[in-house]
Amino acid sequence: MSEREAEPSRPGETLLRVGLVGPLPPPSGGMANQTRQLMELLRSRGIDVILVQTNEPYRPAWVGKFRGIRAIPRLIAYIAKLRRVATQVDVLHIMANSGWSWHLFAAPALWTAWFYKVPAVLNYRGGEAERFFSRSFRLVRPSLEKASLIVVPSGFLKAVFGRFGVDTTIVPNIVNLRRFGPRSELSAIDPSRPHIVVARNLEPIYGLTTAIRAFALLLQEKPEARLSIAGSGPQRRVLEDLASQLGISENVTFTGRLSPEEMADLYRKCDVMLNPSTVDNMPNSVLEALAAGLPVVSTNVGGVPYIVENKKTAMLVDPEDPTAMAESLLRVISDASLYRTLAENGLAHVAKFDVDAILPLWIDIYRVLAKPKICSIHT
Repeated sequence: MSEREAEPSRPGETLLRVGLVGPLPPPSGGMANQTRQLMELLRSRGIDVILVQTNEPYRPAWVGKFRGIRAIPRLIAYIAKLRRVATQVDVLHIMANSGWSWHLFAAPALWTAWFYKVPAVLNYRGGEAERFFSRSFRLVRPSLEKASLIVVPSGFLKAVFGRFGVDTTIVPNIVNLRRFGPRSELSAIDPSRPHIVVARNLEPIYGLTTAIRAFALLLQEKPEARLSIAGSGPQRRVLEDLASQLGISENVTFTGRLSPEEMADLYRKCDVMLNPSTVDNMPNSVLEALAAGLPVVSTNVGGVPYIVENKKTAMLVDPEDPTAMAESLLRVISDASLYRTLAENGLAHVAKFDVDAILPLWIDIYRVLAKPKICSIHT
């Protein structure tokens, strides 16, 4: 479907046009995956979505080789498209993160929406929000005030914004339960040959070195265990070297970046999901693993304890503690009753994040915000 091909979602109703501002894979990450998924789902429901991609390929391609100047032509093209789209849509949905991403992409989108009098939904998703706000809130606040509504995916971020005096609305992440369905037998695990999966970008904040060290400890008890690390990023060589130094390379597979379909297939081949993050908001990889019927062992950081409950829907451990992580993995693998309890509870819990539960919330938000604008056009 093209950017402008869509039919009204209800007979006789004015077509709703949404400008969606955010990144797309690659690289695959939480915000990029959510942007693509939301765009596809909205279009499937008859919403006309015009994408403003914040990580467009460099044009011309050779500009990307020059680190110091390559951001300038990309930013110029981004601002130009923002201005065009703002004149064509009824509401602007802005995916936002912390740091330079905020200053370069979210803030200009908010000011553009304000200038063109377009309602703007700020969908803030940065797990490092508190640290960012503590340093930069004076700079951030004027742009925040241009948003018609600020939406966050978790109670964790709602609490962070609240500490800075900003009200927010929670709309959780969407998990496609049709894609990430469980294997037929939840308790089908061979405890002598457990297969662990980590699904994060290969960056320091996601704690992959801790995961590898924890897995090395697990191998002392389960020498036939396997670890699949699904993701790409700048730490790959460092992580491969660490596995080699620990003598566990034969048991560790780096799959690289996987498509959503490939990721769903990998989950169904694994037994336990490990999330070793040091910073997190509402990791979709955790929700996807729950949907696949996998018990989850995760660090107890950021928004994780807002979406899972320790010893009920997941096992939570302190970050950067490979011993505690290995012990928790071993307990889940070895205790058949705990394994099945976590898998069943996780499946029941993740149902609240299904497409049919969350997507209507977004559509209602757009209609409420866009109604005055649409009415003024047609009166």
